[in-house]
Amino acid sequence: MSSPSKRRDMDVMKLMMSDYSVETINDGISEFNVEFHGPKESLYEGGVWKVRVELPDAYPYKSPSIGFLNKIFHPNVDELSGSVCLDVINQSWSPMFDLLNVFEVFLPQLLLYPNPSDPLNGDAASLMMKDKEQYEQKVKEYCERYAKKEHIVNAPTDESDEELSDEDFSDGRSDSDDDVAGHADP
Repeated sequence: MSSPSKRRDMDVMKLMMSDYSVETINDGISEFNVEFHGPKESLYEGGVWKVRVELPDAYPYKSPSIGFLNKIFHPNVDELSGSVCLDVINQSWSPMFDLLNVFEVFLPQLLLYPNPSDPLNGDAASLMMKDKEQYEQKVKEYCERYAKKEHIVNAPTDESDEELSDEDFSDGRSDSDDDVAGHADP
């Protein structure tokens, strides 16, 4: 490719022509949302997330910024901001990668193989290491509550995200799930 802008256009077009639903923001191709489905045979199977992508001016030489807009319980995803902790995006990005790699390889791998030793969500990491069964239950609960098709149609803005966070901590449906990680009732 002769210029970063041509490469950006081509990568976004490839993503739009694939099976992913892409919604541009402000009629540009530097910011957009992508409908992302949890990988098969994972705890996240059946979940649907709206993932925000921001491409820097220097893309593909600089990595895209990736963040989940609806909630996900995962050690390497910040629960409040949706930011993703993934070496291949944050540190070892290469212009050889493209946006399809992000959605077909990198994000599915992140969900299939969480890394609790490098967490953005300390609660998820701690629970995963101390009580795998309770961790898996909480992941499935989040998928049910926050990652269905109807949740991404009107993805929460920052204000409503905060409301969801408050509800999550005082939800009342499963008080034992909200206890200190690793604590089991007798």
